[in-house]
Amino acid sequence: MRKWTRAGDAVVGKFDRQEAAVVRGLVSQIQDMLLARAEEAPQDELAQLTGIRTGPSTPPDDPILGRLLPDFHRLDPDAPDPAEVDSANALRSLHEPQLLDAKTAAAAVVLDTCPADGGEVRLASAQAEAWLAALNDVRLALGTALDVQEDMPDELPPDDPRSPHLGVYHWLTWVQETLVEAVMD
Repeated sequence: MRKWTRAGDAVVGKFDRQEAAVVRGLVSQIQDMLLARAEEAPQDELAQLTGIRTGPSTPPDDPILGRLLPDFHRLDPDAPDPAEVDSANALRSLHEPQLLDAKTAAAAVVLDTCPADGGEVRLASAQAEAWLAALNDVRLALGTALDVQEDMPDELPPDDPRSPHLGVYHWLTWVQETLVEAVMD
């Protein structure tokens, strides 16, 4: 991929077939995880009548989903107050559906604008913002799965099973950084 550039009101990038497949595959996996989480939402007749949706009231068990859908209120890990727990659960139930909608919509923009066989990607401002959000979600998920730490070396020993995937993580970081630079131009 060449770095993203500004072309008038658009931001332009070019992906080869393999790069497009990596982006589309990872974004699709995140979208599938988020849609499955949305399906866990309780079915509420009152919500259907009023249009007010609620989501699950408890955090996801999966660490990747937990990173993508963090708590809306941090509890004292040593002595959580039951009232605080109820409040945190209520906040999650109220706000998680909108967060899921935003994240799945951003993923849909990437899947709609990234050609399956590679090629030029030309993004309007709102589409570029969606790409940034979706790439961030992929990097969060991949970073969680790889247990990326601040003091982690740029390369891992070849026998480390995370080694090939860390290269993808670094490449996605570069794609995101150059997209930010092009958006800011």
